[in-house]
Amino acid sequence: MTRKIAVVTGGNKGIGFAIVRGLCEKFDGDVYLTSRDVGRGESAVELLKCAGHSLLYHQLDITDQKSVDSFKNHLISKYGGIDLLVNNAAIAFKNDSTEPFGLQARETINDAKVEQFKNKNLSIEKLSELMRKFVKDSEEGNNVKEGWGESAYSVSKVGVSALSFVQQRLLNAENPNRNISVNAVHPGYVKTDMTSHKGVFTIEEGARAPLFLSLKSTYKGQFVWKDKKAIEWDGQLPEPY
Repeated sequence: MTRKIAVVTGGNKGIGFAIVRGLCEKFDGDVYLTSRDVGRGESAVELLKCAGHSLLYHQLDITDQKSVDSFKNHLISKYGGIDLLVNNAAIAFKNDSTEPFGLQARETINDAKVEQFKNKNLSIEKLSELMRKFVKDSEEGNNVKEGWGESAYSVSKVGVSALSFVQQRLLNAENPNRNISVNAVHPGYVKTDMTSHKGVFTIEEGARAPLFLSLKSTYKGQFVWKDKKAIEWDGQLPEPY
């Protein structure tokens, strides 16, 4: 690869937008803002360019395999690969949403892909199996009975965190000399559309830990709190969101 490349999914607003802006300021290479909606993505890019930043745009819907393949092929043909990925894109239903919980579970998990399990030897296949069971239980109205709770979004975040640990373990086993890091980060309760702007942190504050992981961190396979410290992801949280 001739130049380093950084990609942020769901970068047109919220924490993703702040991460893109931070990378434009400090990342030594090309920065891609991606979004599902082309119009919103291009508008965000123009806003950053007007502020003096240099960046690129590409449409990317992580729930659409054709969209994923299109972007992947673009990156391979132009750069040969990728250096940094911030998997920020997400979906959440509001607390007063009228959609059935099963639909909420399916839509949220389509974005996160897999679910959690504490087994240190957990495989991607087993993780996917657990996620499918969560969706099935939710669609049948058995989510609480089966111990999943009432928040599809929370389950999906636990799942995607677990996936990051599985991926790190597999990468280490495959070739530890490649020095690839996969981490999960909790940015805090941020004022965004997803939280109906009820959070306590600005998007700039929410971007601090993700930018730390992207630019300075040596963490590998860790769950990182908003204060940039690695913690036990399934243990006692250090403080409220």
